[in-house]
Amino acid sequence: MKRTIERKRERECKVVEEMISFYCKRHPKGSTQEIDGNELLSYARMRIEKCPFMETKTFCSNCRVHCYDALHREQIRQVMRYSGPRMLFHHPFMVFSHLIESRKEQQKSIKEENKK
Repeated sequence: MKRTIERKRERECKVVEEMISFYCKRHPKGSTQEIDGNELLSYARMRIEKCPFMETKTFCSNCRVHCYDALHREQIRQVMRYSGPRMLFHHPFMVFSHLIESRKEQQKSIKEENKK
């Protein structure tokens, strides 16, 4: 079980890293939508490492508790809004895996709510 959780953490970090990297390459320093990618990535990694729900959730977007502070939450939203659709052309396997896992988690969540 411990190994599975660690793999989930690694996978989530990899997805976030790819999305931030993709965003920063297309929004260079000095642009109006500039984000400090290194700082955002280290913050995201720290939050992923400390996540107490990693065993039961797939990705942060499916989590009921959002642990990012307001500034970082807005930055990661901006990154994901831009990078998400474009990742399909650069990392299609990663995108499809993410979509499948997210869908499974949403269906599982709906079933749990219906049982209540």
